[in-house]
Amino acid sequence: MKSILLTLLLFTFTTLSFSQEVSYGVRGGVNISNLDFDPDPTFTNQHRNGFAFGGFVDYGITESFSAYVELQYSGEGAKADEIRADYLQMPILARFSLGDKFTLGVGPMLSLKTWKNQDAFSTFAFSGVGGIEYMINDELFVDARLHYGFGNILNEDTAGNLEAQNTTLQFGFGIRI
Repeated sequence: MKSILLTLLLFTFTTLSFSQEVSYGVRGGVNISNLDFDPDPTFTNQHRNGFAFGGFVDYGITESFSAYVELQYSGEGAKADEIRADYLQMPILARFSLGDKFTLGVGPMLSLKTWKNQDAFSTFAFSGVGGIEYMINDELFVDARLHYGFGNILNEDTAGNLEAQNTTLQFGFGIRI
């Protein structure tokens, strides 16, 4: 067992030490998000326009593949005050280069509710995220992402039999430092 762990640890460090590039940066964007309820709610459910900002690390593993980790704040949910959801999120993306300018990314995202008075929402949420990035030059980029919630984000104690999934379309811009 020790030899397997040692081999795995050595492989990980070797892979990371031969990385093509490690880059850091900041990213901001606008969100268009909404909650999909089951069963349909008796109230009006309009989408929410919000914003997101954060920082990232992109670990180049090969010239065409990288692992991307981001920590961001994101305002999501729906338009009504009682069903807004603000999160601290960590998307972890496997990214694939499509030439010099375009990159596709896909992976999981963990979210943590940020405001104490949002009792209607669960503390944690799990989503899938996918997107595309376009490099304007060596430092500046624009991107588009879709976050799709995999589970109920409502607190079962306060929501009863009502369930909701969060879906967010995010348009971003950023700079690699």
